[in-house]
Amino acid sequence: MRFAFWRSRNRFSLEELRYLTDQLQRVPIVNDLNKDYVIEALRSIAEIITYGDQHDPTFFEFFMENQVMGEFVRILKVSKTASVSLQLLQTMSIMIQNLKSEHAILDEIEDTLYYFSDVISSGVPNLGRLITDNILQLLVFPLLLPSLKRESSYGMQIGAATSLYLISCILRVVKTKELASSIGAALFCPPEAFIPKLESKTNGCVSDHGLPHESQQVDLDALGVADTGTSSVTIPDLSCSSQNHPVEDTCSQHNYNGAHLSLRDVLLSYIISGDDIQASGALSLLATLLQTKELDESMLDALGILPQRKQHKKLLLQALVGEGSGEEQLFSSASSLTKDDISSELDIYLQNLKDHYGLVYSRELTINPQIHRHQVLDALASLLCRSGISAETLWDGGWLLRQLLPHSEEEFNSHHFKLLRDSYSNCTNGLIGEIKGSWCDLLIAVMMDEWKKCKRAIEASSPQKDPKSILLPPHTCSLDGDSSSAGGERMYETVKVFVLHHQLRIFCGGGTLPDQSPVSSPLEPPVNYRAKNAGLDVLVPKPNIELKLVDAVPCRIAFERGKERHLCFLAISRGTSGWVVLAEELPLKQNFGVVRVAAPLAGSNPRIDDKHPKWLHLRIRPSTLPLLEPTKLGTIGIAKAKALIDGRWTLAFRDELSCKSAESMILEEMNLQSSEVEKRLRPWLDLDKPVHSIHSSCPGSEVEKRLKPLFDLDRPVHARAPSGFVTEASSGTTHSS
Repeated sequence: MRFAFWRSRNRFSLEELRYLTDQLQRVPIVNDLNKDYVIEALRSIAEIITYGDQHDPTFFEFFMENQVMGEFVRILKVSKTASVSLQLLQTMSIMIQNLKSEHAILDEIEDTLYYFSDVISSGVPNLGRLITDNILQLLVFPLLLPSLKRESSYGMQIGAATSLYLISCILRVVKTKELASSIGAALFCPPEAFIPKLESKTNGCVSDHGLPHESQQVDLDALGVADTGTSSVTIPDLSCSSQNHPVEDTCSQHNYNGAHLSLRDVLLSYIISGDDIQASGALSLLATLLQTKELDESMLDALGILPQRKQHKKLLLQALVGEGSGEEQLFSSASSLTKDDISSELDIYLQNLKDHYGLVYSRELTINPQIHRHQVLDALASLLCRSGISAETLWDGGWLLRQLLPHSEEEFNSHHFKLLRDSYSNCTNGLIGEIKGSWCDLLIAVMMDEWKKCKRAIEASSPQKDPKSILLPPHTCSLDGDSSSAGGERMYETVKVFVLHHQLRIFCGGGTLPDQSPVSSPLEPPVNYRAKNAGLDVLVPKPNIELKLVDAVPCRIAFERGKERHLCFLAISRGTSGWVVLAEELPLKQNFGVVRVAAPLAGSNPRIDDKHPKWLHLRIRPSTLPLLEPTKLGTIGIAKAKALIDGRWTLAFRDELSCKSAESMILEEMNLQSSEVEKRLRPWLDLDKPVHSIHSSCPGSEVEKRLKPLFDLDRPVHARAPSGFVTEASSGTTHSS
């Protein structure tokens, strides 16, 4: 078999890739006799895939269709040989760094990492440490951490979002204290610290990074620490973050545009000023670090993300055993682990980076957890008032904020107060604008549903957003434009953002979030005179329902070319529901008819034709909110979104007076509908009413006192006018009378 492998053939060809894959599938177990052959096959496949990605897409298609990465996982499962595991790590590193279609293999890479965690716990002496070291040396330090810096000039092909996802993935699946602590300590270093001084590529692939060649055997008995040959790099002095400035001034004046930012500063800059994907990725990594049990609490405190419940737990234990000043610090807003404890722990981890991974730092770091905590709070407060950030990402920010501030708004400074107050006012104005929008009939239902979802999201033990979502391209349906589909998405996003701010308002004031929203539907919705005259006792006028035509206006419409129909037009609202109805007269029952077709009243946007004053144009939007369907992914991870198109009715009336009467009927019913929606939403929008009167578990005066500086309850909120809509597609035409 080994002789056949070395036979002469085209090294970079699809036939060679097919041959190597077939040979790997024939390997039932990896042992000392065939490990060199397997290592060379893995190395060759990585080179061929990298070559094909640059020259011929059929190479990568073959790799994905034949699940070659799955074959790699099988080889890992049937082998406990360290050299094979290390070669597989290097193969993954080469593919991540060089493939343009990197997102397509991330699922397979994540599965492979899970099996690496099994290998770590397999019991082979020193194998776990060897794999952990090489994950850091081959993936994290040379590849993932340097690519986090925006506009990196280090020749990195991997994107920041991919790096954030993979680092989070590694922390979740490779559960070792050594790896978690090393990554945590590395976040205090600048990206430049991990760029090797000498870096070369051969045949489009990254150099071996000190990995043993296939002909070199790894002596497990001699493996205290693997000889990686990693180039030494220098970590600049970062002690400036510990200067004795007031906390508020440090937060407000913190500059994230310096030449030597730490990776922690880069993450915060993504939250403050990055795009939606960068902000989502940074939040995902911070949440993963916060939930990594293998990471010491001192490291979390140094990063500024130690939850207060863990702070109070540690200080309470210190107070119970009589250690230090835990009892005095227990309920202090500045309570945290002592600086000496944090510095000593961090020094140990940085020394470990120096001893085991070849990194050298110039001077000791001095960390101020209180400043770092306020920097994180500042970033989260800035995120919550940003535009252009998806509601899902804002919900993740709200989850992290709740972890850091359980009923303790004392840590907010004046800058935070202003950001959250302005943001709450803006999203309230946005919600008021939706009351007269094209989806006002579904506004309350969406708000009641999103209240429950948001409560579950920010009170959950972990963020509910799938971390893989940061790797997917943004939703293709734009929130810009005048179509009802775009308007529906805007309304949905507006509601989600408002609900988040409203719940944070209650939470930061010391209240308890109720399970149900303050909006409730009445048992019997009010019926206006036009619906009463029509005898309509249902919310949805379905076809063939009989109704009175007392207020109906005769018209003509053609849904098909050359097939004009004589019908009666009627606009009806009942509570928050509203419909435009076309009914057909009953020949044997005077002033009665049956419904032939009905469409939503909201968003109909009536407009009399400029050239034909007897024609009335109506936009017909879908009856249900066109939210995104579950994303269907292709083989390369491209989302396919279904866009709904508006219809259009053009009604021809007998005369101009009848046409104007129909238009006035629609506008009147739309006003009644929006007035009912506004009435139902008053508990949400009445800022002059203390929150405790709506729902809160705290005494009213205390809640109002807490909320006063944060949301300025006496401040009026001015509504903005909703934008108009223009018809884009036609589902019905007509002829002039």
